[in-house]
Amino acid sequence: MASLEEYRRKASFDVRRMLTEIEPQENREIKKKVWHFLASNPLFHEDYTMNGDSKKAKDRTAQQLKVFLSSSGLFANIDDLTYATRTKYLLLVNEGLEIYNANLSIKLALGVMMFSNALNCLGTERHQQFYKDIWAGKILSCFAITELEHGSDTKELKTSAEYDHSTREFVINTPGIGAAKCWVGNLGQQCTHALLMAQLVVNGTCHGLHGFVVPIRDPETLRPYLGITVGDIGEKSGLHGIDNGFIMFKNYRIPRENILNRLADVNENGEYQTFTDPLRMLGASLEILSAGRVGIVNESSNCLLRSIVIAVRYAAQRRQFRDSNGIEKPIIEYQTHQYRLMPYLAATYAIRNFAMEFSKQYVHCVGLSRDDSADMTGVYQSVGGIHAVLCCSKSLITWTTQRAIQEAREACGGHGYHKSAGLGDLRNNHDPRVTFEGDNTVLLQQTSNWLLKLFNETSDRDFSEYPLCLVKFLTNVESILPKKFVGRRKEDVCNVTFVTECFEWLLCWLLKSTNEKMTALLVKHNDRFVARNQCQVFKAKELSLVFAEYIIISHFKAKIDACQDPSISSVLRKLCSLYGLWCLHSHLPLLYQGGYCNTPALADCLSDGVLLLCEAIKPDAVALVDAIAPPDFILNSAIGCYNGKVYENLMNAFRKIENGHFPLEYPDFWKSKL
Repeated sequence: MASLEEYRRKASFDVRRMLTEIEPQENREIKKKVWHFLASNPLFHEDYTMNGDSKKAKDRTAQQLKVFLSSSGLFANIDDLTYATRTKYLLLVNEGLEIYNANLSIKLALGVMMFSNALNCLGTERHQQFYKDIWAGKILSCFAITELEHGSDTKELKTSAEYDHSTREFVINTPGIGAAKCWVGNLGQQCTHALLMAQLVVNGTCHGLHGFVVPIRDPETLRPYLGITVGDIGEKSGLHGIDNGFIMFKNYRIPRENILNRLADVNENGEYQTFTDPLRMLGASLEILSAGRVGIVNESSNCLLRSIVIAVRYAAQRRQFRDSNGIEKPIIEYQTHQYRLMPYLAATYAIRNFAMEFSKQYVHCVGLSRDDSADMTGVYQSVGGIHAVLCCSKSLITWTTQRAIQEAREACGGHGYHKSAGLGDLRNNHDPRVTFEGDNTVLLQQTSNWLLKLFNETSDRDFSEYPLCLVKFLTNVESILPKKFVGRRKEDVCNVTFVTECFEWLLCWLLKSTNEKMTALLVKHNDRFVARNQCQVFKAKELSLVFAEYIIISHFKAKIDACQDPSISSVLRKLCSLYGLWCLHSHLPLLYQGGYCNTPALADCLSDGVLLLCEAIKPDAVALVDAIAPPDFILNSAIGCYNGKVYENLMNAFRKIENGHFPLEYPDFWKSKL
C-alpha cells in the first residue's frame, strides 16, 4: 500500500476532476448499476479459484444470463427509450458487464442485443413477437453467418433458402459440409432461434443474402427440430462459457413470414419485391453488420484498460534491486519498464476516448439512415466513411489490446501468470476479437479502398461533416508533401501539433505511393484484383493502420482542446504526444523511405521524445490508472487491487483463503461529486 500511496501523492492533477473529464457521470452511473447487481448475487461472482471445466462454464453462463435478464431490472423500460438513447444505454450496460465477465457479455450481446437490433433494423411488425420473447427470456438466439469454407467472403456463402410456392414456405438446405454454419455463439447447446443469413432463391433466381428467423430447438426441451443437424464445436482456447456450435439443414422448412422483410420480401403470390433504395439498404447494412464491431471496439478498450491498471499498480509496488544508495526501487522507476507500460497507458486514454466519441457518431449516423426525411446523399457519404473508420479502428484497437495484455502479463513476471492476476483469462478471452466480425487484415482493405477513392475524387465532397472532416487534409496534399523534418531536439517533437502534422504528411505520402503502385500494376496486368492484391503489404495495409492511429489522435486532440482545466489538459497532452510519438517511431522506415528526413535527427528525436514523455508521465501513472479503474470486485485481480496489498492477496490466492473475488468498494474520489 505504501508504494501506491506515495505515487498517488505525486500526482499533478485531481483524480476526481480527471474522472469527470474523461467520462460523463451518467455513463458511470449506468455501469455502477450493473456492478451492484453482479456483486449482490453470488451466482455472478467470478471465482478465480474455479477450474476450466467448459461444460460447467457454459451451464453457469446460461444460468447467469437468465437471471441477469429477469432480475437485474436493467431492461424494464428499454422499449420506452428512443433509438439513440436505447443504443447508447445498451452499449454501456454491455461495457459494464464485459469488463467483469466476457462470457456473459458476449452471450447477452449475441443472444439478445444483436438479435433484437436485427429485428428492429431488418424486420417489421410481424416479427415483434420474437422481439418480445427475446427480452422476456423465453427464447435465446444466435447469429449464423460464417460457414466452414467461407467467412469474410460472404458472397460465396452457400446455405440456401428456396421459396416453395405450394406451401408458402422457405426450404433451407446446406449443400455440403463446407456450407455448414460454424463458430456460431450460443448455437452449440442452448439457443432456440437463429438469425440465419442465407442465399434467397425464388423461381430459380438467387437474390443474394437475406436474413431469416429460424427456429432451432424446442424452447421447453432444447431438443433440435427434425431436418437440423446441430452440435457444439468443442473446446476453445478461451471464452469457455460460450457454446459455439455448427448447424446443417436438410429440407428444413420455415414460414414465409420468417424472412426479415423491411428491405425486401417474397409476397403471397411468390414474387420477390424490394421496398427501398440502395442508399437506405446501405444504412440498414451498417446498422446490422457494424453494431458488433462497435461493441468490439468498446470491449477491447475495456480489456486494454484492465491490463494496464493491473500492470501499473503492480509495477509501483514491486521492488527489485538496490540503487547506488542502497535503496530498493519499484520497477516502475526503471526506464525499460516505463517504456513497456507508459505507451500502453497513453494508448488506453486515447483509445477509450475514441471509442466513446465514435460510438456517438455511429449512433447519430444510423439514426439519420432511419429518418425518411434525411438527405440520403449526405447519409451515403457518412455511412461509407463510418464503415471505413470502423474497419481500421477495430483492427488497430484489437491488435493493440492483444499486444498490451501480453506485455502486461510479462511485465508482472511470474505473478502475472497466476490465474488470480486475471491477465491469462483476459488474454485468452480477448484473442478471438481480432477475427470476430471480420479478419483484421481483410477489414483494413475496406479502409484503404475508401481512402484511395477519396484521394482521387476530392471534389464535390463536404469535408465539414463527420467522418470526412477527419480527412480534410486531403484538400492540401500538394502543400503537405514538400514539407521536411526540421527539428533538432527531442522537445521539438513532444507536442500534439508535431504529431498531427507528421501523421498528415505520412498519410499523404502513403496515399500517393500506394495509388501510384496500384496504377502501375493495373497498367501492367489489366486486372484490378491483381493490382489490389499486390498493393496490400507495405502499402495499403500500412495506410489503413496509420489512418487508424491518426483518427484516434485527432479525437483525443479535440477532447484536450475542449478541456477547461489546465492541470488535466497538461497531463492529457503528454499522453496524446506519447501515443503519437510511439506510433510514429514504429513507422520510421516509412518516414525515411518517403523522404521526410534524410539524417538521423528524426530517429533520434522520436526515440528521445518517447523516453522523455515516459519519464514525465511516470509520477502520474498510478493516479491515471486510478481515474479509469473499476472497483476491485470488477477488476478481480490479486495483483491490481486499489488497496495495494499485492502480496497478501497473492498468498490468499495461493492458500485459497478468500472466496476468489473482492468486495465491491469504491475509492473516495468515486463517492464525492465536484
